[in-house]
Amino acid sequence: MWNEKFEAILRSHLPFLPAGEPLAEDLELRDFGLDSMGMVEVLARLEKEFGTRFVDDAMNMSNFATPRTLWETLTRMTASAA
Repeated sequence: MWNEKFEAILRSHLPFLPAGEPLAEDLELRDFGLDSMGMVEVLARLEKEFGTRFVDDAMNMSNFATPRTLWETLTRMTASAA
């Protein structure tokens, strides 16, 4: 579904996700330690690594709920930038 770069960025901001546990697409990111500061950091790293910008309507809590929703948002942002 998503690539290794995305998963590495996201995992680095999930302190309660054990290293060997799979990153399930419906994992509730907040339950595994992604707080508001972490969201800002993830956003900045994704923008830098994927060469895109999250527009205002993409910067809401629901887009950061699960890996799937975040990946779908990132995919939309990179497609609209192309």
